[in-house]
Amino acid sequence: MAGRSARVRRSLFAAHPARTVVLAFAAVIVLGSGLLALPVAAEDGKATGLVTALFTSTSAVCVTGLAVVDTGTYWSGFGEGVILALIQVGGFGIMTMASLLALLVSGKLRLRMQLTAQAETKSLDIGDVRRVLLGVAGTTLIVELGVGAVLSLRFRFGYGNSIVDAVYLGYFHAVSAFNNAGFGLHADSLTRYADDPWVTLPVAVAVILGGLGFPVLLELLRHRHRRRTTGRRNWTLHTKLTLAATVVLLAVGTLLTCLLEWTNSRTLGAYDWPEKLLNGFFHSTMTRTAGFNSLDIGAMHASTLLMTCMLMFVGGGSAGTAGGIKVTTFAVLAVAIIAEVRGEPNSAVLGRKLGPHVLRQALTVALLGVGLVMTATLALLSTTSLPFEQVLFEVVSAFATVGLSTGITADFPPAGQFILILLMFIGRLGPVTLVSALALRERKRRYELPEERPVIG
Repeated sequence: MAGRSARVRRSLFAAHPARTVVLAFAAVIVLGSGLLALPVAAEDGKATGLVTALFTSTSAVCVTGLAVVDTGTYWSGFGEGVILALIQVGGFGIMTMASLLALLVSGKLRLRMQLTAQAETKSLDIGDVRRVLLGVAGTTLIVELGVGAVLSLRFRFGYGNSIVDAVYLGYFHAVSAFNNAGFGLHADSLTRYADDPWVTLPVAVAVILGGLGFPVLLELLRHRHRRRTTGRRNWTLHTKLTLAATVVLLAVGTLLTCLLEWTNSRTLGAYDWPEKLLNGFFHSTMTRTAGFNSLDIGAMHASTLLMTCMLMFVGGGSAGTAGGIKVTTFAVLAVAIIAEVRGEPNSAVLGRKLGPHVLRQALTVALLGVGLVMTATLALLSTTSLPFEQVLFEVVSAFATVGLSTGITADFPPAGQFILILLMFIGRLGPVTLVSALALRERKRRYELPEERPVIG
């Protein structure tokens, strides 16, 4: 009887694709931790502590970029290679990678593999999974190769690096940027290139493309031919919302960064106005959950840190390499608020009505995110005496898998670092995915309860 119950539980757990995604991410993190703990992974040839290895592996797989040690000086070539592989696997998606391997080997996908890939890529049609997977692979390869080539040429001819070093620097940062990871090989991230648009702009482009989400990128590519033949755009509501919200948030972030830091001698104040605009745009782009910085985050005003927290919390597009609650969630909530203020019975945007379940999902994701950030901030404040604004910034950065930091990541005790590890893991998988993965089964209510309206406000 006990054996049968165990088999039933395993069957229930394996039947839900979201659970498989959670287990796969956890397994890769454990594997990465083991590899990074090896003496060969460290520059000094000594074994790395468990907490440091686990933190770095989680940050890489969850494409965050927070680090307790300097990537470029602490890790050996083998260790940096492991981190780069973890970034690529984490950004591309564990189940997407597994599905592609199965596709290459057998030329077809089993139904369960399709369902699992559907949970990872957010594809709406199971029959489209094969096309989506191939599109994801092609898009990733093209963007990373293109951005890596531009950066390699700049590092070679602009800074005199050897061909090997230039290619290594270029493609490491290209992979890290497109996957919104934020891992760099310099202790100061990209601050040494703050006045060089040939470095910062390609990185920003890769971050934006990765942050839009694979469904949007694939739809843009798919409809490019249709627009040439018909002269019309036929984008879905998801693509329209993602693009519109991304443009608005990038513009708002650039404007506010410039306004708040324009005269700060330790950040934008040290540059001429074209370089100020460049770095303001770069900082706004990095809040899409990338993690690179061309300005000293620790030297920014508290008001700028708060603004950055809000942008990081929103994040980027769904089913991409970005974190946060996602721009579509933010847009849906904004539309719902506007409709309620106007007294309209339904929420509508761009000629489309939003269903009640969409509003409930957006509200659930946002409130779970707020609750998790507040709980984690309270827990970390009880373990350290660091300033509140810096702790809050670190928590939001971990939850939204951003990687921006004021420089206090290594100052947290082991208990605090474990809290950040958990935040990165939950932030990468998404609160709703994690909750559904822990649920034993889905229940449907077969009856309706009487309706009653409580007093609100």
